[in-house]
Amino acid sequence: MSHFPMNSRVRRGVRPTDGRRPGSVQAVRGRPIAIMPVLLLVVAACDAVGRSPEVTSPTTPTPAGAPTTPVPAPHSARLVAPPGGSFLIHGRFPRTPTRCVDPERPRFVARYPGAATVRRADDGTLTITVTVPFERYLEGIAEVPSSWPAAALEAQAVAARSYALATTGWSGAEGEALDRPICATSSCQVYRGIPVPHDPHHRRWVRAVRSTRGEVLLTGDRPATTVYFSTSNGHTYGNEDVFGTDPLSYLRPVPERDDGASPTARWSVQVPFPSLSRFLAAEERWPRGRRITSVRPRGSSVEVAGGGRVRRLSLADLRDAVNTWAPCLEPDRFPGPLPVTIPSSWFEDVSVRDGALSLSGRGWGHGVGMVQWGAYGKARRGWSSEEILAYYYGGLRPEPFPEPGTIRVVVASGLTRVIARPSRAGARLDGEPLSGRRVVVAPTPDGLSASG
Repeated sequence: MSHFPMNSRVRRGVRPTDGRRPGSVQAVRGRPIAIMPVLLLVVAACDAVGRSPEVTSPTTPTPAGAPTTPVPAPHSARLVAPPGGSFLIHGRFPRTPTRCVDPERPRFVARYPGAATVRRADDGTLTITVTVPFERYLEGIAEVPSSWPAAALEAQAVAARSYALATTGWSGAEGEALDRPICATSSCQVYRGIPVPHDPHHRRWVRAVRSTRGEVLLTGDRPATTVYFSTSNGHTYGNEDVFGTDPLSYLRPVPERDDGASPTARWSVQVPFPSLSRFLAAEERWPRGRRITSVRPRGSSVEVAGGGRVRRLSLADLRDAVNTWAPCLEPDRFPGPLPVTIPSSWFEDVSVRDGALSLSGRGWGHGVGMVQWGAYGKARRGWSSEEILAYYYGGLRPEPFPEPGTIRVVVASGLTRVIARPSRAGARLDGEPLSGRRVVVAPTPDGLSASG
């Protein structure tokens, strides 16, 4: 939902392997900063929590001479943090073939309170789902910098709370468990748990969450789907224009004049022809080894030519190809100071200069709902969080609403090994006290093993 480079728990390095775009950065909601160029391998598909009985022997004990019955191997392990404590979790991803320059093998590092279930997927990799108190979940949202003005943080906290309840279909009573999981990426809203490393400003975000506890934007008697995004092109859009859904009264277009402090308020990028030919060839939209000698803008498309070949590409397809392959094939040059090479499709100029395709434009994100950098600007001008929310969400103001006691969050998938270290004594593994200082979980041919 956002575009702020704050999601540091997973090291970058997963590079494209099949020419497709890595994950969409603001496909569903838009957020300012938390998105980052590539969102690696954390998915929104969630499994049910549970664990088969621990297996210590391949067969069930029986009287002497009696036949034995194989016991199914466990497919999940449940770790519970010590009271008042947490788990520091390290995850390993598999090595994958790549055409990228100097690829860095990604790794997963995060700290969570509550409980974590590690489950073996059908492909043999591991998925981690954490179960945390709902307010602790909100305290772990990493959508905007914690150093922002208090009113902007409070507006973000209410929007994040409303969005989580709306998109999971919450309708329970105060304190009940919310069983439907939510993802931890910008496809939902970025959740990083307890900051790793420690963030001295994080307490300001926690204060914003706690000061707005139980406050939700409602449409009728239900939480509103309060999508948000990073930076505008001068106005927001109606939800029907971007998502193709029925118009919602609280997601109407509004002018935006307060997001000028954003690094993507106005942006420009130059892509030399030799680089462009590499990126388009990697995307299989241009012949390999053939030079591009000219590019001609044609409204919402460009005409690429060279060596007797001419191809016409939409600007959207060109943007996808460049955003996928530029940081992969030329990481020393791209994306440069921008969060992604071409932040948006809101172009102001497309031209050719000195043998390079030059693009300039505005904004970053999907364009619907609250503009996070706009909220920052309005807070700097003295607006309250209630005024900020009412401006972006059709006059809606925070109201009390029952909250779940816990929420499940899918925080990582595609792992080949997980190591969890409790912050203190008192942790449990599958209901039993943890005897060691860490738990190691790894897939086996027919299940998984968990030892501590």
